[in-house]
Amino acid sequence: MSSPVQSPARASEITGQAGRRRTFAVISHPDAGKSTLTEALALHAKVIGTAGATNGKSNRRDTVSDWQQMEKDRGISISSAALQFSYRDTVINLLDTPGHADFSEDTYRVLAAVDCAVMLVDAGKGLETQTMKLFEVCRQRNLPIITVINKWDRPGLDPLELMDEISERTGLAPMPLTWAIGIAGDFRGVWDIQRNEFAKFARNSAGAHIALTEYMTPEQAAVSEGGAWQDSIDEASLVVDTDAPLDLEAFYSGRATPLLFSSAALNFGVKQILDTLVDYAPPAAPRPDVTGSTRPVEAPFSGFVFKVQAGMNQAHRDHVAFIRVCSGMFERGMVVTQGRTGKSFATKYAQQVFGREREVIDTAFPGDVVGLVNASALRVGDSLFVEEPVEYPAIPLFAPEHFQVARSKDPSKYKQFRRGIEQLEHEGVIQVLRSDLRGDQAPVLAAVGPMQFEVVEDRMLHDFNAPMRLERLPYSLARLTTADAEAVLGAVHGAEVLERSDGEFLALFNDIWAMRRVEKNHPDLPLAEIGTARE
Repeated sequence: MSSPVQSPARASEITGQAGRRRTFAVISHPDAGKSTLTEALALHAKVIGTAGATNGKSNRRDTVSDWQQMEKDRGISISSAALQFSYRDTVINLLDTPGHADFSEDTYRVLAAVDCAVMLVDAGKGLETQTMKLFEVCRQRNLPIITVINKWDRPGLDPLELMDEISERTGLAPMPLTWAIGIAGDFRGVWDIQRNEFAKFARNSAGAHIALTEYMTPEQAAVSEGGAWQDSIDEASLVVDTDAPLDLEAFYSGRATPLLFSSAALNFGVKQILDTLVDYAPPAAPRPDVTGSTRPVEAPFSGFVFKVQAGMNQAHRDHVAFIRVCSGMFERGMVVTQGRTGKSFATKYAQQVFGREREVIDTAFPGDVVGLVNASALRVGDSLFVEEPVEYPAIPLFAPEHFQVARSKDPSKYKQFRRGIEQLEHEGVIQVLRSDLRGDQAPVLAAVGPMQFEVVEDRMLHDFNAPMRLERLPYSLARLTTADAEAVLGAVHGAEVLERSDGEFLALFNDIWAMRRVEKNHPDLPLAEIGTARE
């Protein structure tokens, strides 16, 4: 498969293909229109024929990226979808992320695999809580951010007010690439500042198809739109320097954010977002390993697992490990080494995944996402390589705040129960804690948010035919500790020590006061915070 030394021709091909890749995620607060934008982008790239209806997820037909039954029932995204498509001469890898706060761990894992983020802001609500939390994760990962003001077809805030909020709360300088013509709720089109032209939009089949667009010169726009054009241009002139080129260095270094206006539900301004990704988003580049050095994109194949997902094929109940290709050329069937175990395996079942749809993939390049089917030994964070060993930074776990004991409702289905818990832990849906005292039949499930327990119950019932019951525990705080802490905390009211499946010991406390009492009485007991940095 991969030759011991990359030939100059192969290295040149890989470098060229990496330069064509744009791998990004969309981040937003729930209900800001993230899945709608995902589908609108796919529509503009002509990967799907029609988008869902326009009045919110509850009234839309199923979106291509929301495929789990709970996603369809509730109109939220709770798993990540990897969508790949071509636009112009560029390969777009769009990693959709859960917007709900309870699934922030999954979002963090996805953000480890991208080169850029699109931050979606609701025109009527501005920067919301979850958007800011995800923005902070992007900042930690030094991800360049493109900002999109969405839902301009509805009444909303003043554009200058939104500019100020973005600047003040994120510290990024907005660099408008398009400016909405017409106030929020009267979205007529956008002024494309780089091209100095007006794109006038009209609905097409209530938003199910690409918007009808007419391009005009500024002079023609002034005649067509009258006062709305002049008012918007006057407003834009307060923040836009039409003579200044886009400061790409400020964008890449996290000091500024290109900004666009859109209505994803009506497919207004979506083409401009795609063009911005192609023209300005960073391509796949060398990624640092755990030592801080970078592996060139033309080096032999390497990648890492950022997600494991089961139940995508209802007929076979298989699971897929999603790999971000970091260097080299992936070829289906090639033998790769798993860094954690040192074991080798053949990548026979490799696929591209478009929502729930799949197709066999023969080759992939840096920036691409490959789904390895039934590679059951792979775990989130595993590094894979050919020839030259490499270990990419581990993907950390978040601090759980909710804890429940799980028990099988039907003792005769204990095997299914145990297999289901192991699989969901394997995917990263839930953290699983155990102790000798509680036994294997009553594992403690730990979650960032309570909705994760609903997902576990739903999937245990439907995916594994193992109905379960949950019993809430009073703990709300977890700290990393050692096995020795069990002897100390065993007799402390409101505290318990459990072992996580990765071998780490967690001390659980009812509240911060219980923890502080322990800290006071046992100052030498290690109690480290579980953060977004490697523990």
